[in-house]
Amino acid sequence: MGRTKHALTWTVGHSDSPVTRPPVAVTASVPGAVQLDWARAEGLPDYAYGQNYLAYEWMEDRYWHYSAILPELPELRAGQRLYLTGRGIDYQFLIRLDGKELHRQEGMFTPFELELTQASAAGGTLEIVVYPAPKREGAAKDRSQASQSCKPAVSYGWDWHPRLIPLGIWDELCLEVREAAHIRRAETFARLLPGAAESAAASVRLEAQLAGTADKLLWRLYDPAGRPVAEREASLGREAADVVVRLDIALDEPRLWWPNGHGEPSLYTSETLLLDSRGTVLDTATSRLGIRSIRLVMHEGAWDEPSAFPKSRSHPPITLEVNGRRLFAKGTNWVNPDIFPGRLNRERYGELLKLAHGAHMNLIRVWGGGIVNKSSFFDLCDELGLMVWQEFPLACNDYEGTPAYLDILDRESRSIILALRSRACLAIWCGGNELFNAWSGMTDQSLALRLLNRNCYDLDPHTPFLATSPLDGMGHGHYLFRDAGSGEEVYQWMPRASCTAYTEFGMPSPAHERLLTRFIPPEELYPPEPGGAWEAHHAFGAWEGDTWLCRETIAHYFGPSDTLGELVERGQLLQAEGYKCIYEEARRQQPKCAMALNWCFNEAWPTAAGNSLVSWPAEPKPALYAVGQACRPVLASARIPKFAWTSGEWFEPQLWLLSDAPFAVAAGQLTATLLVGERSYRLLAWEYPGLPPAANAPGPTVRFRLPEASADGRMTLRLETESHPEWTSSYTLLLRPATDAPRFQRTLNH
Repeated sequence: MGRTKHALTWTVGHSDSPVTRPPVAVTASVPGAVQLDWARAEGLPDYAYGQNYLAYEWMEDRYWHYSAILPELPELRAGQRLYLTGRGIDYQFLIRLDGKELHRQEGMFTPFELELTQASAAGGTLEIVVYPAPKREGAAKDRSQASQSCKPAVSYGWDWHPRLIPLGIWDELCLEVREAAHIRRAETFARLLPGAAESAAASVRLEAQLAGTADKLLWRLYDPAGRPVAEREASLGREAADVVVRLDIALDEPRLWWPNGHGEPSLYTSETLLLDSRGTVLDTATSRLGIRSIRLVMHEGAWDEPSAFPKSRSHPPITLEVNGRRLFAKGTNWVNPDIFPGRLNRERYGELLKLAHGAHMNLIRVWGGGIVNKSSFFDLCDELGLMVWQEFPLACNDYEGTPAYLDILDRESRSIILALRSRACLAIWCGGNELFNAWSGMTDQSLALRLLNRNCYDLDPHTPFLATSPLDGMGHGHYLFRDAGSGEEVYQWMPRASCTAYTEFGMPSPAHERLLTRFIPPEELYPPEPGGAWEAHHAFGAWEGDTWLCRETIAHYFGPSDTLGELVERGQLLQAEGYKCIYEEARRQQPKCAMALNWCFNEAWPTAAGNSLVSWPAEPKPALYAVGQACRPVLASARIPKFAWTSGEWFEPQLWLLSDAPFAVAAGQLTATLLVGERSYRLLAWEYPGLPPAANAPGPTVRFRLPEASADGRMTLRLETESHPEWTSSYTLLLRPATDAPRFQRTLNH
């Protein structure tokens, strides 16, 4: 007994209306996207090469008709039922069986199931019609077209994403045979009891929604090692059909789920069995749960600001407290790993999330311009101890609260909350990205945000909710190593900043040379120029001015680049050192600052240049390893005044020991050394003090007159501790002869 799944064989074609059959149909991959199916059948060029994506744009305005013939299934036994179940179709669609409409829906995040038991004869024609991409009437041809739908706005074009709007069946869709008595939903919730810090006691609850009539519900809980720890059962009877059964277990000293770097992300297993009167298992449901508490709290000293009259409110809380322990959130912003989310699976997610885990990250902000990821994404975050800040699909638009839009948002948001609320990794709900600003124009009185807050409270009241990012006190930007207008570098503006959280900041660089050759035509490859493939892949004209390639910035520091390889190496060095500066400076600003999340971790397609740490599909840049060094639990660090130096200048970095580790750090010695070519200069030895858990120590400032420059024009500051080589840090900087100073236009001399 139990349930069995059966795949369907699909074809797809397009027409100009939902009732006009397509003249041609081709084989469809499910999950997938209609663009990929059509391109494969028609031999269209790779959308990622050159400007080929433009050849796909017409597909966003067509009706796409999927068709499948119901297969010959074994005869349903008495009491069994046949369902069509779908986890996600993008975006608006209707379903027909032999011409009769069964279902109509707008929204790609709301699953559905349709009973086909009475129409299960083999040979029936199942049809799914996907409507053209939604577009707000009168909107410009940009992301504002998505402002009256829950369609992810990124597909309409962004500064790192082309306009290519996916459509089609993007998540699992199949036939499913079940017993008449089966489990509709089984959720397990765990809460630490009040006052239970670190460990102590927890309550675990099962909520099971049932269909049909059965005799008994049996619930078993297994610890992270797979050992049974508790069992509960409920007698049902005929009157118990279509009810919700609730069972509770109390656990003493449970093993807690901890974020990466703070302990093991321990996961219990919950198994629910539905039994008939003979003890035969009719249906089962299995899930994993992490026992933990997560809150957003005010940082130390927050209530002291503002300090003078006239008074206003303090900044809202953004410090994460997990299991009673305050921690610094080191992480990143996550975007769709593919333009076509139908191609995403556990393997694709795993490549990227394991890189984030290895870089000592503990929080992933899932940006509101993109999709809500598939369940395997959250499985991996649960397993790896990566907390998730989950935004609803709103970004950089004024989502006017019309009745039609609010109806869709209500249904979609409830589906998202119900799907994720019992996840161990879920740390924060957020209304969306950059909504409280001039280009979006929303406020906390906007009906869409009031609706989202209400739904989160109704369905998941204990998970923190933010209306948007940033809020007062939090920061987005800067996104450049050097501001061409002011001449300021990240080394100057970041130490002046004073935010409670840096939830977006960028640092651009080119992609690897070997990747660029895969999607930039040879005749355009070098030198890069505006227009053509370089601009189509966001190296020019993507954001403000000469972004994201930033040729002028690279030339400002290094002079002309003679080869593509030289340009790439120089740009990637600036990105790595710039990101290292921001993460370490944010950590120095604890406890007021509690979070550093760069923009962004990954890409949806191959950009020629951008702020990502990982190029598409999963190619780490040097910056990823630099960020991983800056995010180690304990490290030797330096606050450095600038990047480019001149022989004879006084070099004055300040030394620090940074720790957000949950353990104390013993006193020791830190040595600072400057490497210039083959020469080595011992600058300073600092006897740093012992530190309690999650505490930093500022150290002395070095004062050293810089020697003659080496031939390569670079120098390296190296910080080492005697007893902990794993805390060693190094910083690559420029050192030029004094006679070269005017040529490199140094605007910021110490």
